Amino acid sequence: MAAERGARRLLSTSSFWLYCLLLLGRRAPGAAAARSGSAPQAPGASFRTFTPFYFLVEPVDTLSVRGSSVILNCSAYSEPSPKIEWKKDGTFLNLVSDDRRQLLPDGSLFISNVVHSKHNKPDEGYYQCVATVESLGTIVSRTAKLTVAGLPRFTSQPEPSSVYAGNSAILNCEVNADLVPFVRWEQNRQPLLLDDRVIKLPGGTLVIGNATEGDGGLYRCVVESGGPPKYSDEAELKVLPDPEVTSNLVFLKQPSPLVRVIGQDVVLPCVASGLPTPAIKWMKNEEVLDTESSERLVLLSGGSLEISDVTEDDAGTYFCIADNGNETIEAQAELTVQAQPEFLKQPTNIYAHESMDIIFECEVTGKPTPTVKWVKNGDMVIPSDYFKIVKEHNLQVLGLVKSDEGFYQCFAENDVGNAQAGAQLIILEHDVAIPTLPPTSLTSATTDHLAPATTGPLPSAPRDVVASLVSTRFIKLTWRTPASDPHGDNLTYSVFYTKEGIARERVENTSRPGEMQVTVQNLMPATVYIFRVMAQNKHGSGESSAPLRVETQPEVQLPGPAPNIRAYAVSPTSITVMWETPLSGNGEIQNYKLYYMEKGTDKEQDVDVSSHSYTLNGLKKYTEYSFRVVAYNKHGPGVSTQDVAVRTLSDVPSAAPQNLSLEVRNSKSMMIHWQPPAPATQNGQITGYKIRYRKASRKSDVTETLVSGTQLSQLIEGLDRGTEYNFRVAALTINGTGPATDWLSAETFESDLDETRVPEVPSSLHVRPLVTSIVVSWTPPENQNIVVRGYAIGYGIGSPHAQTIKVDYKQRYYTIENLDPSSHYVITLKAFNNVGEGIPLYESAVTRPHTDTSEVDLFVINAPYTPVPDPTPMMPPVGVQASILSHDTVRITWADNSLPKHQKITDSRYYTVRWKTNIPANTKYKNANATTLSYLVTGLKPNTLYEFSVMVTKGRRSSTWSMTAHGTTFELVPTSPPKDVTVVSKEGKPKTIIVNWQPPSEANGKITGYIIYYSTDVNAEIHDWVIEPVVGNRLTHQIQELTLDTPYYFKIQARNSKGMGPMSEAVQFRTPKADSSDKMPNDQASGSGGKGSRLPDLGSDYKPPMSGSNSPHGSPTSPLDSNMLLVIIVSVGVITIVVVVIIAVFCTRRTTSHQKKKRAACKSVNGSHKYKGNSKDVKPPDLWIHHERLELKPIDKSPDPNPIMTDTPIPRNSQDITPVDNSMDSNIHQRRNSYRGHESEDSMSTLAGRRGMRPKMMMPFDSQPPQQSVRNTPSTDTMPASSSQTCCTDHQDPEGATSSSYLASSQEEDSGQSLPTAHVRPSHPLKSFAVPAIPPPGPPTYDPALPSTPLLSQQALNHHIHSVKTASIGTLGRSRPPMPVVVPSAPEVQETTRMLEASESSYEPDELTKEMAHLEGLMKDLNAITTA
Repeated sequence: MAAERGARRLLSTSSFWLYCLLLLGRRAPGAAAARSGSAPQAPGASFRTFTPFYFLVEPVDTLSVRGSSVILNCSAYSEPSPKIEWKKDGTFLNLVSDDRRQLLPDGSLFISNVVHSKHNKPDEGYYQCVATVESLGTIVSRTAKLTVAGLPRFTSQPEPSSVYAGNSAILNCEVNADLVPFVRWEQNRQPLLLDDRVIKLPGGTLVIGNATEGDGGLYRCVVESGGPPKYSDEAELKVLPDPEVTSNLVFLKQPSPLVRVIGQDVVLPCVASGLPTPAIKWMKNEEVLDTESSERLVLLSGGSLEISDVTEDDAGTYFCIADNGNETIEAQAELTVQAQPEFLKQPTNIYAHESMDIIFECEVTGKPTPTVKWVKNGDMVIPSDYFKIVKEHNLQVLGLVKSDEGFYQCFAENDVGNAQAGAQLIILEHDVAIPTLPPTSLTSATTDHLAPATTGPLPSAPRDVVASLVSTRFIKLTWRTPASDPHGDNLTYSVFYTKEGIARERVENTSRPGEMQVTVQNLMPATVYIFRVMAQNKHGSGESSAPLRVETQPEVQLPGPAPNIRAYAVSPTSITVMWETPLSGNGEIQNYKLYYMEKGTDKEQDVDVSSHSYTLNGLKKYTEYSFRVVAYNKHGPGVSTQDVAVRTLSDVPSAAPQNLSLEVRNSKSMMIHWQPPAPATQNGQITGYKIRYRKASRKSDVTETLVSGTQLSQLIEGLDRGTEYNFRVAALTINGTGPATDWLSAETFESDLDETRVPEVPSSLHVRPLVTSIVVSWTPPENQNIVVRGYAIGYGIGSPHAQTIKVDYKQRYYTIENLDPSSHYVITLKAFNNVGEGIPLYESAVTRPHTDTSEVDLFVINAPYTPVPDPTPMMPPVGVQASILSHDTVRITWADNSLPKHQKITDSRYYTVRWKTNIPANTKYKNANATTLSYLVTGLKPNTLYEFSVMVTKGRRSSTWSMTAHGTTFELVPTSPPKDVTVVSKEGKPKTIIVNWQPPSEANGKITGYIIYYSTDVNAEIHDWVIEPVVGNRLTHQIQELTLDTPYYFKIQARNSKGMGPMSEAVQFRTPKADSSDKMPNDQASGSGGKGSRLPDLGSDYKPPMSGSNSPHGSPTSPLDSNMLLVIIVSVGVITIVVVVIIAVFCTRRTTSHQKKKRAACKSVNGSHKYKGNSKDVKPPDLWIHHERLELKPIDKSPDPNPIMTDTPIPRNSQDITPVDNSMDSNIHQRRNSYRGHESEDSMSTLAGRRGMRPKMMMPFDSQPPQQSVRNTPSTDTMPASSSQTCCTDHQDPEGATSSSYLASSQEEDSGQSLPTAHVRPSHPLKSFAVPAIPPPGPPTYDPALPSTPLLSQQALNHHIHSVKTASIGTLGRSRPPMPVVVPSAPEVQETTRMLEASESSYEPDELTKEMAHLEGLMKDLNAITTA
């Protein structure tokens, strides 16, 4: 049969070649003509260039006085020269008939004899210079303010005063701000000369520092603003001699808040008077300013501070401090620094075609933040549907038309000033290519066509433009390639669209060459749009398709979002949420649903509300919640509001601090340690801790100490020596003090230890040699009143100075490792402290030989000191237990045999708990102290094995570490996604891909499965992605029947017994192109090779011949050459057919003879079995094989065709689907089951371009993995598989994917004939089918296998549908019940026994050997079938 199929395939291939040769012969003359002709030149080879057009000089703010003349400068550059006009307050000035205002030759505005009065101010205002070039455009300058100083008015005048010699004096003179520059002072009616001692403040005030007798006299200020001067009142200043008595310090002038612009100078006034004469210093933000060495900071006469060239860093609070030795006074003022608008990014010139979308970018900075407006050719741009302000400052123009050409200017303005920057837009003809420019100002829809076009034929119009998907706000268009280029691999397409009745057209481009679909977004509901499609090749744009009229769907009349939703905390456990009626209710609002969720959790709760507010009670204290509201009308739920978050009020802590411990430092101090209360009991931000302590003998005398909230320890000093104290700690929030810990006692030392000298010699040293190590133990010095910081151990062969090791003062033994056997080592031990090392104690020991395994101790000989045992050695704690409380918390408990039976601690001992994990191996121990017989260890890693041990310390003595206790923390959901996700195509199967990945780095438990999400739209909602569940910890998976030449995006998330982890980043993979013809289905010839045949691979460089009728140019070919070529082609074709037929007949006869031999061999083995008819007539017997983990079961074919694997559309809504068992795990409602809706018959599905649509599968989310998986395998009706036939089958499939005995190539491709069956797992290949074993009891265990693709199955006859727990989350307004998964059930044991008896056969030893060899190959093929 395989040979027959090969012959038929070869015959069909030869027919195809002959067809191609004949076609080539017919088209050859036209093709030759096309090659010999010259292509037409693209019109419009030239294009316009940008014209330089800008301002050389722009007007600036100007201050003038009445009756004077003013020039506002303006000059613009352009070729040709521009026409200059002026605007005042937004209105053009008529300068032709104006006597006082005239236009100068360079474009400046001259105003003579400025007019200004109380009721007539014709010249004051805002001016703009406007430059225009005909046929080019208009630009507008920045706005300049002309201010005319008014009539002089004194708001304060100098008053008579006196000053002591050497002190400072001030004389006030304040006028309206615009006249300050015109103020001067006179003394005794003579102009006053200003110097470093006599200065005028910016406001006009006169300051005289270090007054002398000559400063006395009459003073007045004068305002000279162009007219007659105006004088203030005269005031006499008297200078008095120094009385040599003290007087109080007073400020004569204090600084006031100021606002200045970057680059200006500022003076902060500060003048003080008093005896002795005060000195002035300045501080900024608590730092003293150095006015002597700074170049920008100057201390003026009297003490005022001048800052030159102000920067943003100068902003802040300034303090003026006056000090005369007797007293100090200070004043402060805030300096605010502003900045004029500046452009960080200016608009750039843009070339574009009509219908394109463009963006002019404009990025500005300034303080205050500038506002931005846009001007086109001198007119304000008003935002609309086609002119939009995006990203706050940028201008987007949609659907360009010719009238959009011109100059666009970005104006930035704040309180300080304004600035402008512009760019030119040129719209080219469609046949003129856009020059190559940085495409930063083009949107994603218009960033192609930037390469200059070359000459050549243009494509014809795309064919069969249809709207394959129409929604309320988007339309998906599909089309076929133009007739001029049926392959279209290098074509790009532009979709032009506009509202019906609107002339402005927009364009949307395909994302890659060869793509023939576009989704147009951001449309309006119930609106008619006109679409047309145009193809482009390297030569330019081709013909446009006929207009297509499409109307978007109307929106369902559901309520809009409830406006003005707000929430506020009422108490530590309640929050009130309020909202208003939706503006678009679309009918009567029936009720509202309030959704709320605690931050950090994924469990959202809801409550029905009939009013516009609701108070939620019973919430957690000081916990943030998010709220949203959905309105309901008769149509269902409306649009949800945005989430609002609010935190419940704080409260006093509800629990005491944890793990309180005391450490006696010396005779007068103790260190107290603690940890914060549990997070759930803090009820707010911990602002501090209150420590209370008392003497045990005087319980009424309590001392309190407060520490900050970040401090977790405190040294308590000033205690009495040899005295017992009680301590307790309580946590504080802004609401008050929480409960305190129990009283904890400790006793200070009677005397402090001495560290003025080195420690004495240790009292004993004991060594115990082993083969490669020596155990050293010792006791501390007899005199324990000297501080010991640690011990230094020296050792070496023959000398103790080769190696030195230092250990802690608490340690009493040490093991010296990595020694040589049978070697003599000298060991020395010295105690040390901060002063130095004490007297050493020497010992020697000989390590044991390799053959010595005895444990006899080597006693010390010639010890210089008699060993003195520790008088009261501490016993280590016993019964250490680790109780797992959560994924990061373990409670350690133990017992202390040195305590009384009731285990009550009455002395100052404390315990040290240490813990570590062995992964990684070099992890260090962590320690903590406790004063009780338990300790709560927090901050551990999930699903990690830890070891714990405890030791006790009392005074200066410590025990050794206890026996270790072990505990593994609970699992937690994975906190990191799977990593190293890769996607590769399966060799030989372009529609099948293999996804590989690595486990999450933070799995936090045993991985029980993975979920693969894939979609063609990376921006789609996750519930719209197709899911592929992977059971177990496998790291690879196959996905079959994908659409060819389509980009897919893949994400993976892992799950363990606690739930799902985060998703990986999306990985893109494009499936390979098809190896078949590029023709559309309706273009395929009727004489194709039949199902399963493939056209030969023509290579990537193959180009189809062009028809002569389509060639616009060419030279004729002689009829003789054409006829000769046709005769040669036909002859070759006939010879090829004859050879193919001879080969086919020969292969068929040989196959028939070979099969007869096989059947005879099978009959000799199986005896009575006979064949009738061909293999298709053989009905397979029922087969049930128990073979370790291998399970097969026959499934009767359903009487109706497979409803899943056909083109039957899935219903759009939930009412069209029959409900099934909706039981589901309550805490797994995390994913929404979704399905595909209808698609046009003329378009291919973007998600599943296969004949059988691929719906999603509801995946079991139990903590245990499912014991069976559903797999799509060939139907039993098409499997000629009997026990006698399989024994004689050759397993020669070259690809190793299928066995010819079980699956023909045509059957493999016909997925419509498939039925679900139990998933087959590979087993040992040498165990015979003839000797099956009864399956062991209990659930089967699965070895990791190659990936498969589970699909939703149809319901088979006589099989019970198991209820499967599914993960599904209900969404508002959309109910999606889970779809059933059918898993075949196993037969009863009696039925199995009958099958086993029926299948028994007797074999001779040689026959059995051959049978086992055949079965080994059969097992491999079965494995390939199940995993393919």
